[in-house]
Amino acid sequence: MNSPLQDILQAHVSRGPLPAAEVMALALYHPEHGYYRRAEGPWGFEGKDYYTALDLGPLLGQTLAIRFKAAWERLDRPSLFTVLEPGAGRGWLGRDLLQAAEGDFGAALRYVHRDDNPAARRAAEEALAPWLATKQARFLNETEPVLPFVGAVMSNELFDALPAQPWRWDGQRWVKEVLTEGGPEWHAGEACEATAWFESQTDGLELGDGSIWCEALPHVVKELTSPLQHGLFLAIDYGDQASRLLAKGSDLRRFTQHSVDGAWHEQVGQSDLTADVDFTRLEGLLSAEGLQELNHVDLSRWIRSHAPLMDWEQGWMELPTADRMKRMENLLQLTMPGMMGARFRVLEGWKS
Repeated sequence: MNSPLQDILQAHVSRGPLPAAEVMALALYHPEHGYYRRAEGPWGFEGKDYYTALDLGPLLGQTLAIRFKAAWERLDRPSLFTVLEPGAGRGWLGRDLLQAAEGDFGAALRYVHRDDNPAARRAAEEALAPWLATKQARFLNETEPVLPFVGAVMSNELFDALPAQPWRWDGQRWVKEVLTEGGPEWHAGEACEATAWFESQTDGLELGDGSIWCEALPHVVKELTSPLQHGLFLAIDYGDQASRLLAKGSDLRRFTQHSVDGAWHEQVGQSDLTADVDFTRLEGLLSAEGLQELNHVDLSRWIRSHAPLMDWEQGWMELPTADRMKRMENLLQLTMPGMMGARFRVLEGWKS
């Protein structure tokens, strides 16, 4: 028996091939049946599909607290330092950040959770309860305008969830992936901004080269950076430089039951879909919006650069054995080669 979203998708496909990006948009964001719009939840680790750095422990949030305190000091310690998190999900990153913030910085910190997923909102209400009560945290719907603020924009796996279109070079022309009544196929596509960008990022195309194109990326970047008057922009996500994505033939991925494959057209609305983030393009868009000092490194290197790991490890010696082991596992996952920290990148930029 088909799900309601599968029936909707089949109705679309019966009228002609549907680009993969449009399938991804329906699968994740259909207002009633999309994966990130389901009222019942949960998803992620608890939903048996995937886990993030937040499921491993609080160290990411604690490192962010250190980084944001440095940004607050660079801004001459304003009385209010607002952190906006778009796609904030369960609110766990905000919780870990608020728990770690201390002293005058902690008093200045205000956290804004922005996510329209109803299941995420309920989880975030529980996670953020102490700071909602003190008005250090608040919710913002995605349809509400963001007023100008000083502080930071942070996102964790936001950009890899934006609908993206796979393209590939077949040796003679660009083709794009579509869904037909018979399944996914590669159809010839017209020369466009996407193909011009891909060609600008390589010295020569080879059979099988390909990447993804996120049409919404410029709009999302402008929407997030415009209200930030002064401060730090920080994004944590899957992805790489444009040339490397093109050479490996980047495509859409499906996460389900803690496994990953390329079956993006199956279990529509019941599994997560992601796409690599083109950090070269993202940096260019941020630069066009006036951000400076742009740089991206892998998450493990970023944590090693900013977190006082020796001090943390020494402090953990006083914890009960089970708690100490959890912290060490969290640290290893985020900093060791081949583990989660090596699969993510952190992009930072500064707005003066």
